[in-house]
Amino acid sequence: MGFKVAIVGATGNVGREMLNILAERAFPADEVVPLASRRSMGVEVSYGDKTLKCKTLEHYDFSDVDICLMSAGSTVSKEWSPKIAAAGAVVIDNSSCWRYDPDVPLVVPEVNADAVAGFRKKGIIANPNCSTAQLVVALKPLHDAATITRVVVSTYQSVSGAGKDAMDELFSQTKAVFTVGEVVSKKFPKRIAFNVIPEIDVFMEDGYTKEEWKMMVETKKILDPKIKLTATCVRVPVFIGHSEAVNIEFENPISVDEARNLLRVSPGILVIDKHEPGGYVTPYEAAGEDATYVSRIRTDPTVDNGLVLWCVSDNLRKGAALNAIQIAECLINRKLIQAKQKAA
Repeated sequence: MGFKVAIVGATGNVGREMLNILAERAFPADEVVPLASRRSMGVEVSYGDKTLKCKTLEHYDFSDVDICLMSAGSTVSKEWSPKIAAAGAVVIDNSSCWRYDPDVPLVVPEVNADAVAGFRKKGIIANPNCSTAQLVVALKPLHDAATITRVVVSTYQSVSGAGKDAMDELFSQTKAVFTVGEVVSKKFPKRIAFNVIPEIDVFMEDGYTKEEWKMMVETKKILDPKIKLTATCVRVPVFIGHSEAVNIEFENPISVDEARNLLRVSPGILVIDKHEPGGYVTPYEAAGEDATYVSRIRTDPTVDNGLVLWCVSDNLRKGAALNAIQIAECLINRKLIQAKQKAA
């Protein structure tokens, strides 16, 4: 018997990607239910070769749902995730709402799959921030081998991380530049077309942005609380795909060749690292792909036991939708959940 899966926020960028990935991976679902707000009731979404109509979240009965993939923002998740969990579904939440709750596991399956068993405390598992997800996938095998002490990361994050309106704004501004029209900024604090913006999420008292803080806290929770991390998060005029320049300091020596060989055999990673023009991956090539790509692995000569690398991934997939579905697969493969008996 297959599982019944509900997707909350099915009309958004990530929700639609979840539907695509469920179909691509032949997820063992007998029924998939797309849910959204009242204004999106009846909106059609694609699921494999099927077309499904969205139902409203507030009137839906979750009593026979096994897994709920939640991608509707923190406000909705705060209200609805406990209710859905209380009805007996496991909620896998893509917002930041539950990531820092000590009773809610924060999971990237390639890194800390064992943590999924902690879902029983609240019936909720949190998905990390998109920029954190790809980072910890790349860091995990290196940390296991040589123990990471410090990370300095600069991100180059695509506009899709800020939603469909942000993608539309990049498109309309780019068009306006070429047609000598008015460049209007609504979603971003400054023009994004042909520009970069070193501000993602709100500023905090210490001068870091919330996005930068998320990377620091989440990396510690997922990988190791002893790791020191500082981040600078930058929005760039790219539609899909986050890139990261990562400086890593280790407790023990590790060579470039050792690091490259470790990463090549690690789950979820593809190494494309040729020391020649174009011998690396950019967000354009990563869009639509599941892997976290690692390129430009080299020694950092400014510290003892230091490496530098370039890390790229599709933020809508590994950074959000794919990771959530991998968590669901993890629960099933480890026999931590079973499909409910459905009424005939």
